[in-house]
Amino acid sequence: MEENKLNTRLPDNAYRELAPGETYEPIMAENSKPKEVTVYSVSFGIIMAIIFSAAAAYLGLKVGQVFEAAIPIAIIAVGVGNIAGKKNMLGQNVIIQSIGASSGVIVAGAIFTLPALYILGLEAQFYQIFISSLLGGLLGIVLLVPFRKYFVKDMHGKYPFPEATATTEVLISGEKGGNQAKLLAVSGLVGGLYDFIISTFGWWTENVSSRLCEWGAAAADKVKVVFNLNTGAAVLGLGYIVGLKYAAFICAGSFLVWYVIIPVMGSFAEFQSMAPEQMFSDYARHIGIGGIAMAGIIGIVRSSGIIRQAVVLAVRELGGKKVESVESRTNRDVKMKIILSVLLATLVTMFVFFQFGVLNNVFQTVIAVAIVFVISFLFTTVAANAIAIVGSNPVSGMTLMTLILTSLVLVSAGLSGTKGMSAAMIIGGVVCTALSMAGGFITDLKIGYWLGTTPSRQEAWKFLGTAVSAATVAGVMIVLNKTYGFVGEGALVAPQANAMAAVIKPLMEGGHTPWMLYFAGAALALILTMINIPALAFALGMFIPLQLNVPLLVGGLISWFVATRSKDEALNKARRERGTLIASGFIAGGALMGVVSAVLKYIGVDLFAKVWNASKGAEMLAIVMYAAIIIYFIWDSKRAKAEE
Repeated sequence: MEENKLNTRLPDNAYRELAPGETYEPIMAENSKPKEVTVYSVSFGIIMAIIFSAAAAYLGLKVGQVFEAAIPIAIIAVGVGNIAGKKNMLGQNVIIQSIGASSGVIVAGAIFTLPALYILGLEAQFYQIFISSLLGGLLGIVLLVPFRKYFVKDMHGKYPFPEATATTEVLISGEKGGNQAKLLAVSGLVGGLYDFIISTFGWWTENVSSRLCEWGAAAADKVKVVFNLNTGAAVLGLGYIVGLKYAAFICAGSFLVWYVIIPVMGSFAEFQSMAPEQMFSDYARHIGIGGIAMAGIIGIVRSSGIIRQAVVLAVRELGGKKVESVESRTNRDVKMKIILSVLLATLVTMFVFFQFGVLNNVFQTVIAVAIVFVISFLFTTVAANAIAIVGSNPVSGMTLMTLILTSLVLVSAGLSGTKGMSAAMIIGGVVCTALSMAGGFITDLKIGYWLGTTPSRQEAWKFLGTAVSAATVAGVMIVLNKTYGFVGEGALVAPQANAMAAVIKPLMEGGHTPWMLYFAGAALALILTMINIPALAFALGMFIPLQLNVPLLVGGLISWFVATRSKDEALNKARRERGTLIASGFIAGGALMGVVSAVLKYIGVDLFAKVWNASKGAEMLAIVMYAAIIIYFIWDSKRAKAEE
């Protein structure tokens, strides 16, 4: 059995493009038989899915941030396995992480949309939340599986996969222990405590702004120029793994919005009373949404060959023809017959659900199902691309576009008012969950590719994680609505759902939609594609807030700096790899401490220094601490030796 001898070091070509004729050999070789699906791994994965679904739902509805569950679940799986003295747990830990990580993606899909029903004065029953989340999750899985080989194998080394990189480093370090495990633990402790202090105690601010200085405040007020920076360690680590190339493209899009478009808009009288941040959220951000949509269309056109191959394979299998080549264990997906059967069952169930639970009109139900399928299919590759590039899924932007298109189609089909709003939000919830699942699941599959797990097992057991997470988030949302509510004093903020509700109300009752901004973003994406600039990365920069983009550039610059200081390429490589482990620790520590902070908030422990945190002193301290952690990052990365 393979379990007796397990190499616990990623190959040198794990994070780079392969040379012609070169192949990637994972840690668990394709001819091995590692333990993966066991009673322990499945049970542990289900427990993680339940716990993290509840925690993520509360935090997301409270502050609008859904933490990625993959990393903290991986840390817990490794820790419990080590405490229990279990050996050769790599394959089982991947399954635990894959099942449990369903929580974050299902939660994101549900809470970004469905609370809007309550906000609009409508009701959402348990079965509506559960079924829409379940159907969306299943749709995301089956639509992504045919693209797995393209993203994780064919594009090997061309995408940074920041979250998958961090999770993989956690799993490997936990398996082998030694110096790398120690380095990951230390960097995780440093990054985790740093971010924990920010979020729980508020000793220094999470974001710094040029408004700190008088001239900066004047520039923001008069010429609408402002600089914002998130000082978190996790985001800094994310930038390191993303790398300078993609970080530059992302920030180029962000800088175009903040330092060209918004200042130009501010020169017009009607915008002079608005803050730059409001101009971004109300106007400029919509250009990014249009760009993301067009990048998705371009991606589908460019992926037409892959889609055609998947369709041909499906036709062959359904026709009873044997597929000539037998895939190796590490490249074997769930059979296309199963994928198509689940897809058909999902669409039929969706038809029944929409017909009898939402619309009660066959014509409108057919339209609704078609909308869900077409948009989910169209944007599946966009979600996977976004996660592969920057580690963030622009699912809220794509869902916003879905709601707009859905509302227009439903209104033209004779559906409007409260019934139309209810239908559009549930349809949006299904699509949002599908895209969230597609983006999150590609991370699991890339982890499996690096380590050598069996894709078909990851895919099959992801269905279980989806069902468990959908049931949990439905129950939690009902409880939170009854306990806190989503409107009125003391209500949960649910910022994304409020934004969705604000957009859909005028569409169903008459109002303005910024079509010209969407078209401008789409045209820009076409132009960028023509001059070979990654349109999706650029559009993501236009959509994601400035304070989250700038740290990516800072992290990318650190990556470039530590890997170019020596004339010895072996030493540069060792430093870059050590930096990757440190960055993974920052991300892992920040994610894990985010869970702890959420639990403290949930039980009512308030240790946040609100008065001090709102002062200039806290913002100045944030600059000092951010500089300190950057210096630490560079210093520790450069401690690497060539033989490492």
